[in-house]
Amino acid sequence: MAATAVKPATPAFDYSAHDLDRFREVQQLAYRCAEQVAAWIEPGVTERQATAKLRWCLVAEGVDDFFHVPFAWFGDRTAFRHFHTPLQFFAGSRVLQEGMPYVLDCAPVVDGYTADIGYGGKVGENRIWDRLALDLRVYRELILREVKARRPLNEVYAAVDAQIAAHGYDNRHRVYPGRVIGHQVTRNTSRAPAGVNLFGFGLRTLQTLGRELISERLHGRSPLWADGRSSQHAPTPGLWAVEPHIGLREVGIKFEELLVVTDDDAYWLDDDLPHVRRWASLEEAAA
Repeated sequence: MAATAVKPATPAFDYSAHDLDRFREVQQLAYRCAEQVAAWIEPGVTERQATAKLRWCLVAEGVDDFFHVPFAWFGDRTAFRHFHTPLQFFAGSRVLQEGMPYVLDCAPVVDGYTADIGYGGKVGENRIWDRLALDLRVYRELILREVKARRPLNEVYAAVDAQIAAHGYDNRHRVYPGRVIGHQVTRNTSRAPAGVNLFGFGLRTLQTLGRELISERLHGRSPLWADGRSSQHAPTPGLWAVEPHIGLREVGIKFEELLVVTDDDAYWLDDDLPHVRRWASLEEAAA
């Protein structure tokens, strides 16, 4: 009799309530710093100045390492227009002007607990940004609903693509290396020196991510969430940094936050975030 292939078991969710509180605290810290920079930012500021300010705020709050260095994108760079190499993601000399959108992205680490957030904003009036910012709520609800239904990650990605097309927007997260819409986040236990970065990623991050890639691939899974065969599996229990990024012409916007996937459920780690509060305020104003 032929042997029956045994499907590898899905790892169990192994974070305690204390761990989730710590991840939530770091995510709140990251968004708090992004809001501080958003309040400071004004026409004439460059992307490099914005990332320097963001990094300063994070370190002042007790951040001891970074999953990746802070990023800032202004104007059409928020939609990744004309991006052809990974080097173009790093902050440059682009100057913020009246009416421009911007995106701030940072991934601080405190005592091994990691967050990875994206904050979208604008300077002055921009009606396209207003429309995108409002519609972004649909993607947060869609992703949670699909993940709770335990649909394969590449199918959730396809559902997001379909919604982007229905809105008449462009999928901009496909421009990220690996076309990722998200990635797993774990507590970093590497003993590599803190604060050392290679290619924009912390050395501890690279060591941890490398181990995860090897381990997950051995079980037919990937810690990187994209639209290919490597993501053709049910959501892996753990924490995922999810970043749907949409664009229309010269304007791009995203949120990025932690999604908790348990053995039989899923939920956003925190609803007290700037974009969620913005939607709630608009809903109250409409009522």
